[in-house]
Amino acid sequence: MAERILVVEDDPGLAELLVEELEAEGFSVRHALSVEDAWPLVESWQPVLVVSDLRLPGADGMTLIPRLKALPDAPAVLLITAFGTVDQAVEALKQGADDFLTKPLDIEHMLLTVQRLLNHRRLRTEVATMREQQRADDFHGMIGHSRVMRQLYQRIRQVAASDAPVLVLGESGTGKELVAKAIHQESERAEKPFRAVNCAGIPAELIESEFFGHAAGAFTGAQKARGGLLKETEGGTLLLDEIGEMPLDLQAKLLRVLQEGTMRPVGSDQEVKVNVRIVAATHRDLESLVDQSKFREDLFYRLETLSIAVPALRERGDDRELLAQSILAELTRNNEHKPVFSPDAMDRIYRYPFPGNVRELRNAVERAVTFSEGHAIEAKHLPERMQKDIDVAEPNTPSSAKQPLRSLNEVQQDYVRYVLRETGGNKRKAAEILGVTRRTLYRWLSDSTAENADNADASDA
Repeated sequence: MAERILVVEDDPGLAELLVEELEAEGFSVRHALSVEDAWPLVESWQPVLVVSDLRLPGADGMTLIPRLKALPDAPAVLLITAFGTVDQAVEALKQGADDFLTKPLDIEHMLLTVQRLLNHRRLRTEVATMREQQRADDFHGMIGHSRVMRQLYQRIRQVAASDAPVLVLGESGTGKELVAKAIHQESERAEKPFRAVNCAGIPAELIESEFFGHAAGAFTGAQKARGGLLKETEGGTLLLDEIGEMPLDLQAKLLRVLQEGTMRPVGSDQEVKVNVRIVAATHRDLESLVDQSKFREDLFYRLETLSIAVPALRERGDDRELLAQSILAELTRNNEHKPVFSPDAMDRIYRYPFPGNVRELRNAVERAVTFSEGHAIEAKHLPERMQKDIDVAEPNTPSSAKQPLRSLNEVQQDYVRYVLRETGGNKRKAAEILGVTRRTLYRWLSDSTAENADNADASDA
């Protein structure tokens, strides 16, 4: 895709010249007359370079620099002015401009400067990406550097700074317990205990005693007092997995722990102070359970104060390859022969939606390792459900109504014609949307016309 450059220039002649010269170099270019007009384009279009005049109507180009440099993926900035002085150049560079040119412009020098700034920005971006990936590839046991995972890591760091309860939401198999552990490890409680309990896995008659402990003689078999999970996790973090399965009477007692920091063991008439951070996790819709009177509304709102949504594997893009390779390396660490994924097997992993998320991916890789017997992992070694072709149906098209396959060139031509229709035949605007130069667009249209003519000749023959 062509790199995007925004020109901010109120001189129509110079603006037209800059746009034409930059487009001739293969860039996608848009033009604004002022800082006020430019900013919405910056936010929506996200250019990689802003070429701005210093003198503009209203706010001058210098005011753009700090705003641009404050963006997460800041563009390079090239300022142009007819009133260039050393002082202005120095001030612009101090503000964060990447370079400074004076009028009358030497177009060749300007184009070389643009290429240099973009090359420098690419290098800077690559280095930052590599560093981010090195940090993000393994974040407290979570592997992935997709955008949604980087956002998750940031959310975990933010939540870890608080001591309030946390609600972790996500489908089964997404790694909610890993998220809870990461919150604990990033918090000031990291040196204290972390414990996890599945609320659906404790028998109903034992669940209260398991959580709150009991006094000696509280019930048959209770020969001595026990502190319970909350007290055993003193100072640390307790994960309550599948919180939606917790009985209503126990929910009321948990709410007291969250609000008062006290609990009462079974069979005791004494309140006991407890210092533990609660992280609750569920794949269920708690709001729906509240509507059904199966979950306490007050507890839901107390837990929801801080919430984290864990993305499904199908939302994580290239993380699937990274995870598959990591799982494969882990499973074959002690193997003499190290199998690798064939391109076809990896393609199946990319295309499969993984309703069971990371857990399902691990099971699939483990199966593949077993059946590949140390050789390359082929598509046939994956579970049968992943070997089937996955049809991507058009919206509102029955999956049984399969469409004939078309060439990439045919699909491209159809989309080009669609964009032209939507832009009312405006070729400049269409080229911008398509991310190509007008020269390329004219070539595509010419190729399309020639092909249609050839088809017509063949039909006549």
